[in-house]
Amino acid sequence: MSDHLARQRHADLFLDTMPYNAHTTASDALWAGLPVLTSLGDTFAGRVAASLLKAIGLPELITTSLEDYEALALKLAREPSPLASIKAKLARNRSTYPLFNTPRFTRHIEAAYTTMWQRQQNDASPQAFAVEPID
Repeated sequence: MSDHLARQRHADLFLDTMPYNAHTTASDALWAGLPVLTSLGDTFAGRVAASLLKAIGLPELITTSLEDYEALALKLAREPSPLASIKAKLARNRSTYPLFNTPRFTRHIEAAYTTMWQRQQNDASPQAFAVEPID
């Protein structure tokens, strides 16, 4: 895995493809510091990379049409300054945004499990609930 992530650090931009967008590979790319460009699809499978980009604070890399996708890909390929800014933002956000904050995720899922267990112990019927943010 370390070799895989190390290779991605040599790329400039990850071009996500339609109609089935990247999932784990997009997450790996972001973790390695490689920006991901995607086009928002109409299905769950076509929206995963966009969700990851929102969670890491890079919504500017989400396009809504193939024309916009192509235009942004070409701009980032031809103009090094905007791409460098995006890479710097990704580097900053990787350590501060929730996407890769495993301890925070662990606290939240444990709180969800505790809530479910308490509801079951009280013979409560299934019901949607939200876990309050635990930072």
